[in-house]
Amino acid sequence: MSSRSPKTIGLGLALMLALAACGDGEAGKDHAHGAETGHADEAERGPHNGRLLRDGDFALEVTIFETGAEPRFRLYAYKDGKPVAPSGVGALIAVSRLGGDVDRFRFRPEDGYLAADGTVKEPHSFDVTVTATYAGEQHAWRYESYEGRTVIDDDMARQSGIVTEKAGPASIATTVEILGRVAFAPGAEASVKARFPGKILSLTRQAGDSVKAGEVLARVESNESLQTYSVTAPIGGLIVERAATVGDMAGGDALYRIGDPGRLVADFHVFDRDMARIRPGMEVDISPVSGGSAVRSTIASFLPVTDISSQSVLARAPISGEGRWIPGMSVRGRVIVEESPVPLAVRTAAIQRFRDFEVVFARVGNTYEVRMLELGRRTPEWTEVLGGLAPGQDYVTGNSYLIKADIEKSGASHDH
Repeated sequence: MSSRSPKTIGLGLALMLALAACGDGEAGKDHAHGAETGHADEAERGPHNGRLLRDGDFALEVTIFETGAEPRFRLYAYKDGKPVAPSGVGALIAVSRLGGDVDRFRFRPEDGYLAADGTVKEPHSFDVTVTATYAGEQHAWRYESYEGRTVIDDDMARQSGIVTEKAGPASIATTVEILGRVAFAPGAEASVKARFPGKILSLTRQAGDSVKAGEVLARVESNESLQTYSVTAPIGGLIVERAATVGDMAGGDALYRIGDPGRLVADFHVFDRDMARIRPGMEVDISPVSGGSAVRSTIASFLPVTDISSQSVLARAPISGEGRWIPGMSVRGRVIVEESPVPLAVRTAAIQRFRDFEVVFARVGNTYEVRMLELGRRTPEWTEVLGGLAPGQDYVTGNSYLIKADIEKSGASHDH
């Protein structure tokens, strides 16, 4: 645990953070309470590697013991440099946390030390007040012991793209992932054919051109009447394919194929293992397999036939967003098969690894500090929080890796 004050990021450091973010080094694990990595001389250490507090010829060593047990304060008393029986010492510790919470600990004598009556919850980052009584005399000390904490002014936070929001309730969705392709909706695609066989005299459009319903696309000379007639577009949309050339003989084959890009569907393969869970009317989030943001749609229907090659049933969902989706594009669907509210959740993208914990970084004013989380259900968007974060707490949702990188570079480690 670090004993130095949190620092403010400078512009040069902020520019360096992005380079540091790719590293995933863990903070140090020296368990001497109050010692600072790289600054051990700032706090005198006792025989048990804890912070040694002196007042005249009386001294108290403060440690947090957590080997194979929940972390608890242990105190060792000394008079003129020699150990004092713990039964003759009274002690209290109050730790003031970022945000105003205060935890207080009383102590009872055990085998050679004083043991706290409660565990020290994570993070071990606080302002510490220690009072002790021995031989009728009172002693008091105050010191800082910070872990996973840094200070960033508002302007620098904005320049660094750091975004926060309040932790609160959310809906956690259970999803089933399915794969499929974008296709034209029924009735949104048409073939353009000549009415009578004959020579193609002209073709007015190329693949990719926009056309309107009724627009002339070709002129053909009939073999029987030798009269010229026009071939028009049966629907509006885009020319998907031009399949003929001027001078060719028109017959039963299509001259063009037209599709309406404003009327698209995603056809998903649903296999036997998921058929009992997915039903028409369920919401589905659709995104390109290659990556990108999702759009929400609804499973409209199941086609009444099984795909022979994959032995799956096709589930169809309408999809909007002309220009973004192209027929034939591979897409991923996440079908929401169950959705339930939870009282407290954080955005999954905000969660980082810190030491052996999954954490977010809380913000109080200009100060940012790690919060170790107990987590429940998880989705790509939200993760349920069972403990470690207070409802309504501001936490970093955008560029949280910058906070982690800065804390790790500062040496604000878990030292007791």
